[in-house]
Order: sequence, then structure tokens, then C-alpha cells
Amino acid sequence: MSDQDFPTDEMRYDLLTQQALRGVIRAALLRATDADGLPGAHHFYITFKTRAPDVSIPADLLERYPDEITIVIQHQYWDLTPDEDQFSIVLQFSGQPKKLVVPYAAITRFYDPSVQFVLQFEPPQIVPIEEDEIDPLDEDDDGPIDDGPKVVSLDQFRKK
Repeated sequence: MSDQDFPTDEMRYDLLTQQALRGVIRAALLRATDADGLPGAHHFYITFKTRAPDVSIPADLLERYPDEITIVIQHQYWDLTPDEDQFSIVLQFSGQPKKLVVPYAAITRFYDPSVQFVLQFEPPQIVPIEEDEIDPLDEDDDGPIDDGPKVVSLDQFRKK
């Protein structure tokens, strides 16, 4: 068998791994919904693509962060609702509460600095949209579905 004759991964282990690691994020967010909030010193920095399919953020945030944003879940957050494929949360920006809906597939980085835990994901494929196609009042707009492969880098977990 030559180097060119690799068997086809019909199980799609790359996608299964991505789903499992995104499940870690969901489980951590579920812990944050407990009555006592996040345990100990835990807190999360979540970076996601603002124009990824099914992301819903207010138009002013999309204008300020047209590609990517990092949110912090620590002391002041409300209505955190981790669902199967996405989570919603209310955070304050410039003193104003804003609701965000973030599919786990839009997340590019999850970091808990209290224990130096990091998950890094390949960014989702973004379909460019023209500025005149954006309707700032239409917050329930469903974007195209991203079925492309996603890869997570596990290099930071390897012992050196």
C-alpha cells in the first residue's frame, strides 16, 4: 500500500470529535446555570464567528464585531440557556443588556483561564452577504447550514 492509498474515513471521526468537544462546552454551560452559578474561580471566554449560520446578535454588535467576538461568562450574565445545538445568553454591552444566540458550531475558541483549559476549533465556513442584504430588524433570519468538516487542534494538550 503506497502513501497515496489511505482508506476513506466513512465514520467521519473528525466530525464525531468536533461534536464531542462541543459537548464539553455545552456541559460546562449547563454547570453555569446552577443556582450558585459557576463553581470556584471558573469563568469562560468564548470566541465565535458573528456571521456564522444561525448566530443572532443585535445589529450594533454585528457592526462593531463584523467577524468575531469574544464574550466573558463570569459574574454578570442572565438567562443562560444551553440547548442541544446552541446557547442563548443576555450580557451587558456598554451598560445595555443584549441577547445573543450562539450555535456551538460558530465557536472558534473556548477558554477557562482559571484552570488553563482551552478548546480551539477551525472557524465555520462563512457565506459572505452583501451589506444591503442585512436586515437589522430581522433577528430570526436563518442562515445557510454549514455541513463542512471542522477540525480541532489538540496540539496544546500534548505534553512537550
